[in-house]
Amino acid sequence: MTASDLPGDPFHRRLHHIAPAGLTSETTQTGGMRRRAAISGASVGAHRLWMGQTHVAPATVSANHHHGDSETAIYVVSGTPSFVFLDVEGDEPREVRVDTKPGDYIFVPPFVPHREENPDPEVEAVVVIARSTQEAIVVNLDALRWT
Repeated sequence: MTASDLPGDPFHRRLHHIAPAGLTSETTQTGGMRRRAAISGASVGAHRLWMGQTHVAPATVSANHHHGDSETAIYVVSGTPSFVFLDVEGDEPREVRVDTKPGDYIFVPPFVPHREENPDPEVEAVVVIARSTQEAIVVNLDALRWT
């Protein structure tokens, strides 16, 4: 879609403001975490972007999952979440854990199985997520492996 495909004057459409109270849990969920959508096709008519938050309670591990064809960018707001994936590029597949802190960014390529872990026994982990699709594609898995 280009600007000429948009109805009316593309330079005079309105901006959308989503306050924290406007986030919704009406998005695909994964066990052990809570997603809250802010920007999506449903909320603002986005065509190529989804954005929201994920919350992982203290001492909690999410289920394994991937995000289909979406590229996912993550910004750590609070807590010290870890992101775990299966590295299959060596001789033997091995789980890799990426530990983060507030201010860190993570990039998850399309179709990469992973999970979030919050090792802190007291502090909730909160991250902001942006995806390259208008909806939050979530495919929950039994394991980090495809088979």
